[in-house]
Amino acid sequence: MQRIGLSSDAATAVDEYLLYRRIVGEDDGGKLFTPEEYEEYKKKVLPARLMNRLYVSWGVPSGMDCKLVGPETPCFCNHRYKQHKTDFEEIPKDRPVLLPCRVRGCQCASYIFVPQNGSQTVRCRCKHFPHEHSETGGYKCKKCSNCTGFHSPFTCGCGQPASAHETLIETREERLARGRPVGKSVPYAAMGGLTGFSSLAEGYMRLDDSGVGAPSMDLLDTPGGAIDNMFIQTFNGQNPLTCEGKNLDTKAQETVCRRISEEEDMAFFERRYQERLKMEKMAKQQKASNFKGKLPNRVTSQPKK
Repeated sequence: MQRIGLSSDAATAVDEYLLYRRIVGEDDGGKLFTPEEYEEYKKKVLPARLMNRLYVSWGVPSGMDCKLVGPETPCFCNHRYKQHKTDFEEIPKDRPVLLPCRVRGCQCASYIFVPQNGSQTVRCRCKHFPHEHSETGGYKCKKCSNCTGFHSPFTCGCGQPASAHETLIETREERLARGRPVGKSVPYAAMGGLTGFSSLAEGYMRLDDSGVGAPSMDLLDTPGGAIDNMFIQTFNGQNPLTCEGKNLDTKAQETVCRRISEEEDMAFFERRYQERLKMEKMAKQQKASNFKGKLPNRVTSQPKK
């Protein structure tokens, strides 16, 4: 395995570019802002983005959020969520809120989520994909005349058909009124419904409603060994977190403030891997020993002369 080494300046430049891309998204039109333009952009966009974030999800009304939309989640028009209008200086009062596609030539009036079956989007009953249908009107198929509109026989993991689901675009207040978590305010572009590490998982697979927040103490309060990762040790009370030299209380431990370096993290998985190899080797030796002990004693007879 070949490792790529970067100087501290190069690594800092990569981090700054990734932060730039997460904040600006598609708003620079493919041409990087100058430092002055970048600062002006942040002053103009970030306050409105923090105040007027829209949360986008797909699910059955009054049911769970089966899918939380992120920047790369495709729309019915085959473009990503981040390629739609997601920032508003003032949230429209009309409902539903429309998020039109900003790609030149696309007639998509608002973002519409389409579920995936494996690595591909689901097909219509006419056997054609969503991008083979019109993105306006009744979503009629462009390849056959019998299709009256996109209707998929796909059944979601929640047990309900796709036709029972809808794309929901809501404000922070509207989401809180439904009893759904909203996460923390972030300056990044086109975050949609993402509020935690497990937000991209299917609704029935998430441990909570949105993937926001740290796991509960009951979940992580299990006996640990010497080779446990620092994260597990922390919540087991074996390795209290310290932040800027101060011991954190139980409530503060919900936020992991110490960053594990790449070398520490890889060393943890390497120890786990070596331990597994050792256990497999011991199991093979034990199996071979047991097999040898069960072999019958051979009686050899000398041929008669």
